[in-house]
Amino acid sequence: MDGGSGGGQSQETASSAAAATVGVRIHHGRSLPDFLQSVNLKYVKLGYHYLISHLLTLCLIPSMIIVIIEASQMDHNDLRQLWLHLRYNLASVVVCSAFLVFGSTVYIMTRPRPVYLVDYSCYRAPDRLKAPFQTFMEHSRLTGDFDESSLEFQRKILERSGLGDDTYVPEAMHFLPPTPSIQAAREEAEQVMYGALDNLFAYTNLKPKDIGILVVNCSLFNPTPSLSAMIVNKYKLRGNVRSFNLGGMGCSAGVIAVDLAKDLLQVHRNTYAIVVSTENITQNWYFGNKKSMLIPNCLFRVGGAAVLLSNKTGDKARAKYKLVHVVRTHKGSDDKAFRCVYQEQDDAGKTGVSLSKDLMAIAGGALKTNITTLGPLVLPISEQLLFFAKLILKKFLSKNVKPYIPDFKLAFDHFCIHAGGRAVIDELEKNLQLMPVHVEASRMTLHRFGNTSSSSIWYELAYIEAKGRMRRGHRVWQIAFGSGFKCNSAVWEAIRNVKTSRNSPWADCIDKYPVEVVS
Repeated sequence: MDGGSGGGQSQETASSAAAATVGVRIHHGRSLPDFLQSVNLKYVKLGYHYLISHLLTLCLIPSMIIVIIEASQMDHNDLRQLWLHLRYNLASVVVCSAFLVFGSTVYIMTRPRPVYLVDYSCYRAPDRLKAPFQTFMEHSRLTGDFDESSLEFQRKILERSGLGDDTYVPEAMHFLPPTPSIQAAREEAEQVMYGALDNLFAYTNLKPKDIGILVVNCSLFNPTPSLSAMIVNKYKLRGNVRSFNLGGMGCSAGVIAVDLAKDLLQVHRNTYAIVVSTENITQNWYFGNKKSMLIPNCLFRVGGAAVLLSNKTGDKARAKYKLVHVVRTHKGSDDKAFRCVYQEQDDAGKTGVSLSKDLMAIAGGALKTNITTLGPLVLPISEQLLFFAKLILKKFLSKNVKPYIPDFKLAFDHFCIHAGGRAVIDELEKNLQLMPVHVEASRMTLHRFGNTSSSSIWYELAYIEAKGRMRRGHRVWQIAFGSGFKCNSAVWEAIRNVKTSRNSPWADCIDKYPVEVVS
């Protein structure tokens, strides 16, 4: 649909809502809902179900600790009396021994294997691919694809998006006219994936043949052979590598890929898994004038990350983090949620990703569900009791009782909120009652690298490390949103004081940050 024609009111409404996701707030009602003021009991039950599923472990460990403490306090006479007592109570000995053997066996067989994050690498494009604001606008004008209304719309979005002048767009977009061919898209994918993987292998001194599991996620570019097959071919991975290629799953697919790798590492012992998260822009640039489909052009930029996971006990000494929890929320059964981020063609037949006017409300609902499930797993007991008591009062006694808003700052030391847009970060900061320092990594990643889709949470983690803020025992909450509609969380615990990796994407610019972002 031509943006300068008498387009219908529905397009204008969708455009306004899309603009709100990056900070162009047309009406207050279109910002993220105050989701902590209304909580659904069934999602709390789900979180407590996860907690109770580990009840055996919670009971056995304290019991074993008490037995060990009591045994350590016994002297020679106590041991002699115990032996004499046991000689005449053989049945008791057999029963107790059977109970201990059974309990220990159940614990060993059912406990999840720890999954360690050994290291990760974020791709940084060469400087020649930078797209400063003025260059971006001039280039858009010279392509001849956009009318004046669309150019002005993009200008406003960019000014309020929170992006800086150092973000990157792919090579094909620097030509006039742009050359978005499948070959150019393959080249972009190769540059990003191989760039991140080369650095990762160099960091860890790992041989590609040692990789047993490979998971690649990229939403909008899924060629044949697949991206995972491209990596297998490039690095000559072994013939029995378990490779997976996730497509169409949006910006939250990085957490989904980690969850898949985690499940596979529970089955396959002594194995390395690599997760590669990226997005491809070359063939997905929108060259039309429908405003609700122009937002991705303004926000999405080149980026990707490669993550090395391991279930080997010996890797704990060199690993950075241990995976604690993954909680996934999917709202795809709702039609509005399913279509709120939707790839389609406009009336002129040009393909792009359209953002619905309901996007912010749907994101808020998905986030509410996710954190309500996550809360019982991570919050201190004191916070859980207050939260649950208020929830019961509201459910059964008085509808006017406001739920207790848990303080997630007591559960997490660092927050990696998907850098999807400035307004989303603003609203999460407000609703979760976070301090500016807690969302600093997200804001600065959006400013320096733009929205790199599923890999943005890794650029944010790299920022925290580069600032020297990660200490042993610190917990990190990675949270991302994606089409479908999905909200996914991953919780990591630092095993040691984490230093920044070599060739960090922030290596030569971390001292410049944080910068003030123009509203």
